[in-house]
Order: sequence, then structure tokens, then C-alpha cells
Amino acid sequence: MDSVFEELYQKYHHDVFQFLFYMVRNKEHAEDLVQEVYIRVFKSYDRFEGKSSEKTWLFSIARNVAIDFFRKQKGWKEKLLEKFDWSTNQVKDEYPIPEEITVQKEEIKWIYKCLEFCTMDQRAVIILRYLQDLSIAETAKALGWTESKVKTTQHRSLKVLKKQMEMSYEKEAVTSEKVGVER
Repeated sequence: MDSVFEELYQKYHHDVFQFLFYMVRNKEHAEDLVQEVYIRVFKSYDRFEGKSSEKTWLFSIARNVAIDFFRKQKGWKEKLLEKFDWSTNQVKDEYPIPEEITVQKEEIKWIYKCLEFCTMDQRAVIILRYLQDLSIAETAKALGWTESKVKTTQHRSLKVLKKQMEMSYEKEAVTSEKVGVER
């Protein structure tokens, strides 16, 4: 039992903590609740029937522990309900969905491909300014240039990128039309 318990803890404690943290929005409470979850797991593992995965079973216990936590709080229903402002869309995933990730990756590949047409200096400025998020002053310091040289190089490199991206887009559109006609 100890090795099974340790395995469960090692595999899922971070996920359980994250779940509880998002539920109670307090690190210390979430840490305490994780301990409560694993106490319950330890006490009831012999009753686990395997009808669901262990992870699902753990999240079920974690959910119940969170509900018990809110019940113990004074005015738990009000606190639970006030966590959500139903007039706004609070339940929002900040991470992009797989399709958005794919599109972003394709756009990034496209930009990198177009960067090949820039000079080394132009490429350095674009990477430092837009991929590393450095300011003009920071970029100038990093390259040992004046700020005006960074601005000029940035302007020229953006023109090159724009031109290459437009040309690349036109080629892509022509290729897509040919593929569409052949089918």
C-alpha cells in the first residue's frame, strides 16, 4: 500500500495542488487541502474499485475536499458564489487551443523564413525588439549602437519583412488555387 500511495502522490500531487489552488485561490489553503486529499486517499484506497482512473478518483476526492472547505467557512455559499461574477465571462482559458497553436506556429515559421531576406543587422534588431521584447534603448545597448541606428534598422527590416511576406502570401495563394483546381 505504501508504494502505491507514494506512486499516486508522485504522479498526481502537482495536478491536485493546481486544481485546489484554482478552487480556493490561496496557496496555503491549497497545500493544506492536498494533505487532506491524500489522508482520504490513504484511508479509502482499499475501497477504490477501479471503475475510473486513479487520477479521476483523486480529482473527485479533491473536489469533495474543496466543497468541505467552503462549507466550513462562514457563509460558504455566499463566498463560493461571490467568486464568480456571472455577468462577466470569468471562465476563460488563457492558453490557446490546438488550432490556434498550429496557426501561430505556421505564422512563426513564415516570419522566420522571411527573416532570411534581412541582413544580419536587420535580423538582430527584429529578434531583440520583437522576440526578446527589448526596448529601443536596450537593443541599442545590446548591439553597441545608437538608438537612431536601431530605429532606422528596425524600419528598414520591417519594410523587407513586409515585402517578403506579401510576396510569399501571393505565391501561397497561387499555389492554393492550383491545388483547388486540380482536385
